[in-house]
Amino acid sequence: MRFRHKVVAGLTTLVLPFAAMVGLATPASAAANATATFTKTQDWGSGFGGSWTVKNTGTTTLSSWNVEWDFPTGTRVASSWDATITSTGDHWTAKNLAWNGTLAPGATVTFGFNGVGPGFPSNCTLNGGSCDGGVVPGDEPPSAPGTPTASGITNTSAKLTWAAATDDKGIKNYDVLRDGAKVATVPPAASGPTSYTDNTLSAGTDYSYTIQARDTKDQTGPVSTSVAVRTTGDGGTGGGNKIKMGYFTQWGVYGRNYHVKNLDTSGTAAKITHINYAFGNVQNGKCTIGDAYADYDKAYTADQSVDGVADTWDQPLRGNFNQLRKLKAKHPHLKILFSFGGWTWSGGFTQAAQNPAAFAQSCYDLVEDPRWADVFDGIDLDWEYPNACGLTCDNSGPAALKNLAAATRTKFGPNYLVTAAITADGSTGGKIDKADYAGASASFDWYNVMTYDFFGSWATKGPTAPHSPLTPYPGIPQQGFSSSEAIAKLKAQGVPDKKLLLGIGFYGRGWTGVTQDAPGGVATGPGQGTYEQGIEDYKVLKNTCPATGTVGGTAYAKCGNSWWSYDTPATIQTKMAWAKNQKLGGAFFWSADGDTSNGELVNAIHTGLQ
Repeated sequence: MRFRHKVVAGLTTLVLPFAAMVGLATPASAAANATATFTKTQDWGSGFGGSWTVKNTGTTTLSSWNVEWDFPTGTRVASSWDATITSTGDHWTAKNLAWNGTLAPGATVTFGFNGVGPGFPSNCTLNGGSCDGGVVPGDEPPSAPGTPTASGITNTSAKLTWAAATDDKGIKNYDVLRDGAKVATVPPAASGPTSYTDNTLSAGTDYSYTIQARDTKDQTGPVSTSVAVRTTGDGGTGGGNKIKMGYFTQWGVYGRNYHVKNLDTSGTAAKITHINYAFGNVQNGKCTIGDAYADYDKAYTADQSVDGVADTWDQPLRGNFNQLRKLKAKHPHLKILFSFGGWTWSGGFTQAAQNPAAFAQSCYDLVEDPRWADVFDGIDLDWEYPNACGLTCDNSGPAALKNLAAATRTKFGPNYLVTAAITADGSTGGKIDKADYAGASASFDWYNVMTYDFFGSWATKGPTAPHSPLTPYPGIPQQGFSSSEAIAKLKAQGVPDKKLLLGIGFYGRGWTGVTQDAPGGVATGPGQGTYEQGIEDYKVLKNTCPATGTVGGTAYAKCGNSWWSYDTPATIQTKMAWAKNQKLGGAFFWSADGDTSNGELVNAIHTGLQ
């Protein structure tokens, strides 16, 4: 079975020191002094990562801590860890958890959050005493630049012009932010307004631009008011506000008895916008058919067919391709992409990278085969992983994906969808760091970020951990192995947020021999799965091992000596709210056959992205 299990995930942090540490006398004891320091760990334009460090600088033990600060209107905490953070209007309060409130002399504790908006903390207090949470006096950050204006808009470019920002030390340069992600840094004009032309756009696509100034100490100020830009032409994205894409696996028609018709009867087809058909193979550097029988030869009976009409022995096209054609006739809004590669078949991409043009031509010829040319609306490249190791290792270099993407886009042109499934390994020096995902994104309509399979029973003795955490949590086994960290890192590298889809697994991963209910327990081996050890469909787990808790924004379950983690409709709703808050392009799932017969997980994605 060609199921994808991939170890994925963290952030390269840009540390921007913000607040000076100030000793505070607590009301309870003048000797129990402490300081609070704020550090800005990430900045992606529309939001940022923040970290507070509380240090006991006194001579007696602190039994608790309470940090308070103000945010300017429009700035807020979206998610947090290692503290309980609440607000009243623009006033925010962070209190210690049960396990990290006691601080011995000289000890420190750190808690963090992801913020929305351009603001900084001010008016900080720690345990009721004053602390300076503002910038160093006399070294203020720049002001916001003028609202940019757009001109010279074409299918692929737009010129932006803006009035200068001001700063007491002078402006060093400006960051141009597209959909919240930095796409360029330009010096100020010698006189008059500064301008920049973005030549990396897609036709018929909406963009939002803001400008942020940097001073000579590299401090960033607030972003400007945004300007909306829509390029000319037809981007062929199929319309709609948010993308809701699901994978359909060709091998599901065998033991799983899951057919294209099930996409219709479950209500899934009516609630999604795109289908990725998995997989085509990549052999000798070219796109090839993966399973000819399932793809276009299998004869469907009337009861298995989308329209209730049986295949005949002499019709020119049968199999899944013909059923997908029938599904599109019934649901005209659907777009279908042919996905190539996957965990098992990614090895051929190494040779493909040696001749991108030949690869692109072979893929075009296959997708546009006259027998099924009307079925597919584009192509998806599932390379696991460029310039890194998956089932096999690749050393094609960091530019390989960008080159392959550019050749594929050139061959397919602007009216086809060209997408890619990519790693979510955001650990320092991890897989995101191995390839130029920002550069390649100019050629792709979007990325399917595989934010699942972070942890699993390939670590046979544990520790138990959820395979698809949305955010980090205390005790998580690996830095960078969470959805929020992966998305933040891709944004920081320059991938537009609207080109990122959040991945949802319609299955769980689990262990056996576990005695501890909470994550972090030891195990004796993988849990029993229907088709593979350590993995099971959601539709099975919801009944055999119902969720007993949540951690990091996803669910886990302890039943007997088994421990599983998986997403439920409730956790998916949380993830969809987060994706909307992050202004992502939408979400996708692997794979449709793991859902219930009435599509309850798909419905959670659909309603969550409304």
